[in-house]
Amino acid sequence: MRVICDHPGWDITSAPRRALYTGHGIWTTTAATALTLTPVGEVQGPTPVVDTYFPDDLGPQVPQKLRQALDAQGPVQRLRTPDLWEALATAVIRQVIRADQARKMFARFCLAHGTQLPGFPAVFPRPHTVLALHETAFTELGMAFKRRPLIAAAEAYLEFGHKWIGLPPEDLRVEVQAVPRIGPWTAGAAVADITNDFSLYPYGDLAVRTWATRVAPDIDWPTDEATFAAWWRSFAQTSRQLSTLTVLTLALGGSRGQDPTPS
Repeated sequence: MRVICDHPGWDITSAPRRALYTGHGIWTTTAATALTLTPVGEVQGPTPVVDTYFPDDLGPQVPQKLRQALDAQGPVQRLRTPDLWEALATAVIRQVIRADQARKMFARFCLAHGTQLPGFPAVFPRPHTVLALHETAFTELGMAFKRRPLIAAAEAYLEFGHKWIGLPPEDLRVEVQAVPRIGPWTAGAAVADITNDFSLYPYGDLAVRTWATRVAPDIDWPTDEATFAAWWRSFAQTSRQLSTLTVLTLALGGSRGQDPTPS
């Protein structure tokens, strides 16, 4: 079974590995043919959630060549990011830059200021840690342009996070856009990350367009995000079908899944 490791917290230089905070403690995970999760020490609270997306759940409207590619790929697993703060901050880091750049930036930031674990990538720093950083800490990591949006996200999370966590996903996507420098792309990416509902993901972005076009080049795909997104929605009758279609298409890009240039 394919595992999609699109979140930049994954180290995929060898067997994919990731460490993540759940709100109750830290877990590590590896992904070979399937995801394996292990708590670090005595961890209270639920195990992080892994969802599986099956081509059989797609609707009949999916274009034939795209459907054939997704059927051939088979089921795909994805680990939800259980911490809303990490999901929101990750989406902020991914703004504007390419996925490979975001992955390197995320890793540098975690290594410098996150929780270190032997044999695994460092865990993303908590919001209090981010707020305590001097601006030079961002500059030294090549993240000066990420400082203000990350600070704004950390402040908003500490003030409103307890409320946000209880919101339905669609409401959460709207609510977090009240934070300065968090727009529809960032909000959709963050909410999809914590829920694995990729009907909320900005599926008109470059990553989805790239892989849809590559596996079904005979289709006259729209090149602008809004028109493509409208087409994409027409291939699904339900939110579940739309989410499955989006994740399976991103997974065509390999273990890293996506390489968008968000705005």
